[in-house]
Amino acid sequence: MKVTTRAIVLHAHKYGDTSLIVKLYTETSGVKSYLLRGVLTSKKGKTKAAYFQPLMQLEVVATHKQSAALNSISEVKVAYPYVSVHTNIVKNTLVFFLVEVLYAVLQEEEENKALFQYVSSLLQWLDVHDEVANFHVYFMLHLTRFLGFFPDEDSEGAPYFDLVEGMFLDRKVSEQYLEDEQLELFKRLLKTNLDALHSIKMSKVNRRELLEKMLVFYQLHLDGFRKPKSLKVLSGIMA
Repeated sequence: MKVTTRAIVLHAHKYGDTSLIVKLYTETSGVKSYLLRGVLTSKKGKTKAAYFQPLMQLEVVATHKQSAALNSISEVKVAYPYVSVHTNIVKNTLVFFLVEVLYAVLQEEEENKALFQYVSSLLQWLDVHDEVANFHVYFMLHLTRFLGFFPDEDSEGAPYFDLVEGMFLDRKVSEQYLEDEQLELFKRLLKTNLDALHSIKMSKVNRRELLEKMLVFYQLHLDGFRKPKSLKVLSGIMA
């Protein structure tokens, strides 16, 4: 079946001397893998290897075969040309962190236009804004809405947020929870929209600790989720 769809690059690796295998998150078909034959050596072809940098936003014409592990792409163009995401060192480091998160959590081969639009629009926001220190924490927190464990806000006045239960509680019921200043920052991130994100002032220590808690939250609710390898680099850049 031939489809035209927007897509976001999750991963690309060399196959042989001339080809690439790429994994894309598509708007119409979820996660799909493609074999791009000869793309590394072709000088006249319309498909360029440079299109497949992490989290590039593309429009592709692809052939999807139900029984095939690897599909094919006949046409590709950039759907959103980034201005700063791949050239600004902080944003580029965020991209490598976020692509690891997305590669781990996006698995389904089915349409989810709301999730695709969330990821696409937030990456475009990142591209055109400068105050992005809290972006990755916000991104991960609100991504949970699509992953099935967005925090239950019914009792948000409670003094604890239990990461295991995913709820605000009046008492500690596990060893994984938020309280005090971390809890207040967490609540503000829940209620703040992107354009007001810069108004949330966090110390570097608070941001790092809250990110660590967010990663624990993911590990508790997603089987097999591991901390991104790029976390150490991200922590160094943010420090």
